[in-house]
Amino acid sequence: MKISTKGRYALRIMIDLAENENGEYIRLKDISERQEITLKYLEQIMPLLTKAGYVRSYRGNNGGYMLSRRPEEYTAGEILRTAEGSLSPIPCLDDQPNRCARSAECQTLDFWNGMYKVINEYADSVKLSDLMHRDYYAEGI
Repeated sequence: MKISTKGRYALRIMIDLAENENGEYIRLKDISERQEITLKYLEQIMPLLTKAGYVRSYRGNNGGYMLSRRPEEYTAGEILRTAEGSLSPIPCLDDQPNRCARSAECQTLDFWNGMYKVINEYADSVKLSDLMHRDYYAEGI
């Protein structure tokens, strides 16, 4: 499984919004400059985060974006699933119930289910507030 640029950038955008929160809306141009992400790409990701309710947007002169909740109320998992869809290592796990014709005799299905569970549990255990602090990883892993 590989996380796409969209997923990686969604996390960076959310961290940027959290780190630069000052009660005012943050301009997309400012996020673009700090994160070195093109405005065009940000304009593709922000609607996903807005629709999910993770950020609020305001149009106009003082427009921009801000988090809808506190950083400790977001998980990396929910942000990644918003940008990427499922974090499943194989496509057949996306179907519930599993519609794969071989699922009844698949000798590797339990392995893939276990991996999927570990991925989701880890991603959901890391809060946006954790991602704001790089030293979290040195201690946490």
